[in-house]
Amino acid sequence: MRYLRSTRAATAFAAATGLAFVGTALTGSAYAEPAKPASLYPPSAIVLTLGQGESAATASVRRAVTLDCAPLPGGSHPSPAAACAELAAAGGDLGLLTAIPGNRPCTREWDPVTVTADGVWEGRRISWSATYGNACEMRSRVAEGAVFSF
Repeated sequence: MRYLRSTRAATAFAAATGLAFVGTALTGSAYAEPAKPASLYPPSAIVLTLGQGESAATASVRRAVTLDCAPLPGGSHPSPAAACAELAAAGGDLGLLTAIPGNRPCTREWDPVTVTADGVWEGRRISWSATYGNACEMRSRVAEGAVFSF
């Protein structure tokens, strides 16, 4: 079988045989190039919220930001590069970022605060939340990092 090397030859062949190349882009050959992926990076985009209440389902959202990490850090988060670096170091596991107990003294008042993270990390769907007894306790656990500093 002979391959058609130019648009002119393909057109002449089609006219001579009565065939039509409908919907085919001819770019130097009779074969279209394969589709290319939109990006080399899997998506990483997360919505982070801070709410007043005992659970993610019932908390009144007080603050929310977006965090995009791939291909470049961005979003409405105040420190996207630092937050993305922390998430990358933790392998996207937000629980690791808050697993160490804080050393800040806090009162024992019950005024619950819930933080959430919902979105996609390196192509995987994530949904995470944590509830703290009060804002002081929450800051004690997450204040060292950039992810929840918004």
